Amino acid sequence: MIYMDSAASTPVDPRVLDEMMPYMSGRFGNPSSAHRMGREASRAVEAARRQVAELINARPSEIIFTSGGTESDNTALRSARGPIVTSQVEHEAVLSACRRLESEGARVDYLPVDGAGRVDLDALREAAPGASLVSIMLANNEVGTVQPMAQISRICREAGAALHTDAVQAVGRMPVDVEELGVDMLSLSGHKINGPKGCGALYAREGARVLPLLEGGGQEGGLRSGTENVPAVVGLGAACKICREEMDGRAARCSSLAGRMSARILELPHSQLNGDPSSRVPGNMHFSFPGVEGEDLVVKLDEYGVAASTGSACSINRQSESHVLLAMGLGRDAVAGSLRLTPGAQTSDGDADEAADAVKRAVCELRRVSPLRAKYGFSGA
Repeated sequence: MIYMDSAASTPVDPRVLDEMMPYMSGRFGNPSSAHRMGREASRAVEAARRQVAELINARPSEIIFTSGGTESDNTALRSARGPIVTSQVEHEAVLSACRRLESEGARVDYLPVDGAGRVDLDALREAAPGASLVSIMLANNEVGTVQPMAQISRICREAGAALHTDAVQAVGRMPVDVEELGVDMLSLSGHKINGPKGCGALYAREGARVLPLLEGGGQEGGLRSGTENVPAVVGLGAACKICREEMDGRAARCSSLAGRMSARILELPHSQLNGDPSSRVPGNMHFSFPGVEGEDLVVKLDEYGVAASTGSACSINRQSESHVLLAMGLGRDAVAGSLRLTPGAQTSDGDADEAADAVKRAVCELRRVSPLRAKYGFSGA
């Protein structure tokens, strides 16, 4: 199987697994225990906290371990003390939380985006004054567009609003510096960066307002109660360390593979690359092929031995149209015929070429039986 769905999840790096294994057996102490084995586990958690902090240029004390990006997003949003501003293209972890808050009486403004998925900064300038929290993702999980976060931060500071960013698709794949971005909170997840599933973190700048979702024993400085998942936390730290050391090479490699694949795929007539063509997370490719149903294309590629997706893996089973593409103004045929391809560190040149050829073959095959073939003038291809 050629894996082209790294935006959904990534394999655990063998070096990460090596770091995790001792804490699944012999070093099983509870980090809150005072005895030697507890202290050993506690030291491992704090070492991982430093590794996560170093990747994003934060202080260790500003890192709160969570179960992943969804919990981090929810924690940030539920910490708002007043109106919230977000965008129409956020991950469902943000949008669903905002809808729940609205049902409880909160005011939420949803900013529009342009055809590349970039947030309307003028709309933000109008909405930010009076807002308690602005939540704008750093890199979009479907089309890969990277938002101008430094500009967004300046607008928020001038308006006196705190700024949270869902950086799950960006951290580990491109340089992320919380000081340069100017954010107050940031969400990240381990399984997107060759770490374990079920572990992530929320960066909260010193002094930022954070309210715990979980009450209990007061772990994580009282901000996330529950016994720490020590093996996963250790794995997250190890993955962050590797990303910090190898990021430049990985980013260049993924960008090169994406360019190589896009050039081949866009030879197809009536095909387009969605998202910002230049400001996008390395390795993200999101295409539209009018005349084809994206779900059919994913199934056909699976038959050809290529793993891909139409968009967010977190909501793929709903079979609904992409809210991201609709917000960007794409037509219904382009939305229906969408496909996301995201190579990873394990992808070879041969894999990339074979996957690109499989996409072209699958699209042509599906278009031959498409009810829209007359509309677009499809013949044998």
